[in-house]
Amino acid sequence: MKTIKILSGALLAILAISCSSDDSKPSYPVENPLESYHTQAGFTTTSNFINSGSYEFGLAFSPNVKGVMKAITVKMPDANPALKVTIWDYTTKEVLKTETVNVATANTLVTHPITDLALEKDKKYMITMNSNDWYKRSKADNTNATYPITAGNIKFLEYRWVNGATQVYPTNVSLNYNGGDLSFDFKRTE
Repeated sequence: MKTIKILSGALLAILAISCSSDDSKPSYPVENPLESYHTQAGFTTTSNFINSGSYEFGLAFSPNVKGVMKAITVKMPDANPALKVTIWDYTTKEVLKTETVNVATANTLVTHPITDLALEKDKKYMITMNSNDWYKRSKADNTNATYPITAGNIKFLEYRWVNGATQVYPTNVSLNYNGGDLSFDFKRTE
């Protein structure tokens, strides 16, 4: 009788474990699409701009899957203790999130964790920064990149910019370069 109780208990434990593992969702890696974007765009030439006039500039993008933005990443040729970074709804031009990032050291990648920002599949967003310092990435012959550019689970639609030191939605589009090493860590959720 004692053996039957022990075997019954063990069987119930095995069934409980196997049932709970069937309900688990896959775990996806965190990805940062910037390097792949630069490579696919053919942006192999880099120039540094320091104290070169203030601009709001960045990349329009759309996730190919549902996920979350987990962190903002930025690398600049000069320090900036209060770099303003904005995430926009591309269509409505609404500000979804603004973060101040401390770029304490020039030429060093900074990862600024944020509260997870849900990003919907195929919805258009934009990430911008307002700065007078940046890296300019372009092709050696300064020809246009062909958009959209898919880098992992993110599709880049265009690079945008506008003059000024205030947070304003960029209205100008340039296809032959990307200003700023501004990006984000993305994690697919389904």
